[in-house]
Amino acid sequence: MNKLAAKAASALCTLGLSVALATSVYAAVDRDAIIDRIQPHGNICVAGDETCGLGAPAPSASAGASARTGEEVYNRFCAACHASGILESPKFGSGQMSARAAEKGLDGLLATSISGIGAMPPKGTCNDCSDEELEATIQFMIDAE
Repeated sequence: MNKLAAKAASALCTLGLSVALATSVYAAVDRDAIIDRIQPHGNICVAGDETCGLGAPAPSASAGASARTGEEVYNRFCAACHASGILESPKFGSGQMSARAAEKGLDGLLATSISGIGAMPPKGTCNDCSDEELEATIQFMIDAE
């Protein structure tokens, strides 16, 4: 083999080795990045599960949070439907809530708001609302009439 061919072969081997090393390094970096991206962000603990959280009870949904007012809950979760009366919901300020309160009573309206009715899902769209917050919201809607 002449000198030129030997140099060319050496250069090609060096280039091939460089590409192989770079590819394996990038593959390792990609694999590490993928492993980092698919790591769980946390664990789910169920109340009473002694194997989770070193035996500490799971916090409740509203633990440490102060109760929201009826107006706050209404504005955030209820106004989307009740402001316009969409899907046969009692329209805010129209007297319909007072009529339903007279028919079912506050306890009946609370039970309905907890279990849902018609197109309204249980607890409306406020899954973390306490019964007291829902009752305050119902009272807020009645008082607005």
